[in-house]
Amino acid sequence: MASSGPFPAFTLSPLALGLMLLPSFVHADSDTVLETVTVSSEQPLADPRLPEVTTATRTRTPARYVPQAIDAVAVKNLDAYGQTDLSQALTGVPGVDASGDTRFDSVSIRGFSAANDLYLDGFRDDMQYSRDLGNIERVEVLKGPAAVLYGRGSSGGIVNRVSKKPQPGLPSSVSARVGSEGLWRLQADLNGSLSDDITVRLNAAQEESDSFRGDALHSRRQLFAPSLNWRLTPSLNWLVQYEYGLYDRTPDRGIPGINGRPADVALDTVYGNAARDYIRDETQSLRSRLSYNLNEHWQLRHLLGVIRLDSDFDNTYQTGVSGNRVTRQRWIQDLNALNITSNFEAEGQFTTGPLAHQLLAGIEIGKQKRDPKLYQNASPVPSLSITDPDTRLQYNGAMKINSDNQHRVDTRALYLQDQLSLGLWKLLAGLRYDRFDIDSSNQLNGKSESRSSHSLSPRIGLVWTPLRDHSFYASYSKTFAPAGGGTIGITPGVTSNALDPEYTRQYETGVKSDWLDGKLSSTLSLYSLELYNRRTTDPNDPSRVELTGLQRTRGMELTLTGRLVGDWYARGGLALQNPEVVRAEANRQGKRPANVSRHNGSLFVGFAPENGWYAETGVTAVGQRYADTANSVLLPGYGRWDARAGYRTRSWDVEAAVTNLTDHRYYASATSAAQIQPGAPRAFLLSSNYRF
Repeated sequence: MASSGPFPAFTLSPLALGLMLLPSFVHADSDTVLETVTVSSEQPLADPRLPEVTTATRTRTPARYVPQAIDAVAVKNLDAYGQTDLSQALTGVPGVDASGDTRFDSVSIRGFSAANDLYLDGFRDDMQYSRDLGNIERVEVLKGPAAVLYGRGSSGGIVNRVSKKPQPGLPSSVSARVGSEGLWRLQADLNGSLSDDITVRLNAAQEESDSFRGDALHSRRQLFAPSLNWRLTPSLNWLVQYEYGLYDRTPDRGIPGINGRPADVALDTVYGNAARDYIRDETQSLRSRLSYNLNEHWQLRHLLGVIRLDSDFDNTYQTGVSGNRVTRQRWIQDLNALNITSNFEAEGQFTTGPLAHQLLAGIEIGKQKRDPKLYQNASPVPSLSITDPDTRLQYNGAMKINSDNQHRVDTRALYLQDQLSLGLWKLLAGLRYDRFDIDSSNQLNGKSESRSSHSLSPRIGLVWTPLRDHSFYASYSKTFAPAGGGTIGITPGVTSNALDPEYTRQYETGVKSDWLDGKLSSTLSLYSLELYNRRTTDPNDPSRVELTGLQRTRGMELTLTGRLVGDWYARGGLALQNPEVVRAEANRQGKRPANVSRHNGSLFVGFAPENGWYAETGVTAVGQRYADTANSVLLPGYGRWDARAGYRTRSWDVEAAVTNLTDHRYYASATSAAQIQPGAPRAFLLSSNYRF
C-alpha cells in the first residue's frame, strides 16, 4: 500500500537507499564545529551513565539536579540482546512493567498505564503501533506526572525516545545481525559533513524474523531516517529529521488464562489464522528544531513535529474460555492518525541578586486526528480446543461494519519554568495552562459531540546538596486526564463526556549520590502517587459515571549505574511498590491494576575496555502480576538471565549474546485474561559492526 497524506510514498528498500547514498555521507570532517542538540560525553566505554538529561526539564540539566526520578536507557545496551522495540527495551527499569502486545507498545509506570504517554524527541507520539529503536540514541523514563511540560496524561510518567542526530566527527558504521528463529537485520548509520556548516546523518535498516511461537508467524521491518543539521549563521541553527518505518507482521495474541493461571499448553500453540491474519503499520515523522541565539545567555527556538500512522489489520483472536474451548472473534481495521505539534520557546539565564535563574517559557499549539474504521464477523467464529486447536477452523464469512468514527483534537498551552540556584540549594518551579478541545463524530448514525476542558498543572521541587557527592530532593507535581484525551475520542451522547478531568498528584523525596570518586551514581526515591477524581460507575445506576474513585501507588526505587573499578561497570535497579485501586466499583475495589508487579528490577555487570575482549551478564526480575483488572488470572513472577561477550578493535566489533540463558518459561505481558504473551525461550544472537 502506498502511503498518503503529507509525506511522499516510499517504495525503495531503506537499507538499499542508505548504501546507495554511502559515498556522499562519508565525507566526514572532524574539524567542523556545529551547535548540536544532543547530549554527548567523553566517558569511558565502561561508564553507562548519561550525565545530562533533557526530558525532565526540556533543558540540558545534570540528572542529579532534577528533583524527580528519571531513568535513561542507552539503546546500544539493548541492541546487543536484539531488543529493538520499546516494550522489550524497558523491561527491568525499576517501576516499569511491560504491557504491550502484538499491536502496539505499552508500559505501566508506577502502577499506571503509560500507553498514551509516549514521546519522540519531546513530541507526543500516542498512537497505537510498535516502535523500532534503530534511529534512537536513548530512552528516558520520567517517573510521575509531567503535565507541566507535556500536557495531559502522564499519571505514572512519560517515555521519551531521543533520536540519533548529526554530530561532527562521528564515525559511520554498518552492522549485521543473525539469530534464533530466522532473525536477520542489516543496519547502516552513515555520518558526514557536506560543508563546514552542514552535517548529515542517515540511519537505515531492514529486518526479518520468524517467531518462537511458530514459523508461520513472520515479521518484517524497514527503517529510513535521514537528518540534517545546518548552521545558517553563527547564531541560527536548523535541525530537521525525517523517519519512515514499516512493520508488517503476523499478529500473535498469545494464550488464554484458565483456572487462574496461564493455560498449560505447548509454547507454539496459537489460536489465530496465521495464513490470513496480518498487521501493517506504516509510520512517518518530520521534526524540525530552529534555534536562534540572541546572545550567550538567551535562545529562541521553534519546534515542529508531524507524526503520521497508517495502520491496517485483519486479526482473528481469542476473547475468552468456555469449558475446554477458546472463543474467538475476527476484526478488520483501517486506521489513520496524525499528530501535529508546534512549540515556541525562549530559554535564558540571568541573576537577581544572589539567585541564578534558568528560565524556560513556551507556547504549544497542537492538532490531532484519529479516524478508525472497524469491521467485525457477521456470524460466530468457530471456537477451538484449548490444548489441541485445529486452526483450519476459521471464519471466512461476511464482515459487518462495527464503527466508523472521526476524532479531532485541538490543544493550546502556555508553560513557564524556572530553575533557581542559591549556594547549596536549587529550586525547580513550573506551571502550565492547557486547553483541550475534542470533537468526535460517528459516521454510521450521524451523531457528533464536542467537549472542552482546561487545567492548571504545577510542579515544584527542591534540591539540597550539603555534601559534594549527595543531593537530597523533594517535589510535588500534578497532571490531568480530560475525557477523550487517552486513546483519542469520545462516544457521542454518553453522559460521562461532560465530566471534569481526572487528576493525578505525586509527592516524592529522595537522594541522588555519587560514589567511588564520582565513578558510580545512585538514586533512592520514595513516593506517593494518587489518581483522584477517578471515573467510576454509580452502583445504583450503571448508566451513570461519577468522579469518586481513587487509585494509589506508594513505593521505593533504587538505581545504581556507573564504573566499579578499572573497566568494570554495573547498571541496574530495584523497585518495590504497592499499587491499589482504593475506591472503585465493587468488582475492582481493593484490586491491583493489570500488568503491574509489586517488585521488579535488573542488575547487569560487565567488563568493557577500550579494545579487546569484553563481556556482560545480568538478571532481569519481575514479580507476580495480574492479567486483568478483575485479578482473575495471575502471571507468575520470573527472573531472566542474559549474557553477552565480544571482541572490539578500533574498527570492528564481533559479539555473541544469549537471552534467557536458563531457558526459563515466563510470561512477558497480557492484554486481558484471554490474551497472555509468553516470553521468549533461550535465544542466540550473533552480530558484527564495522566503523569507518
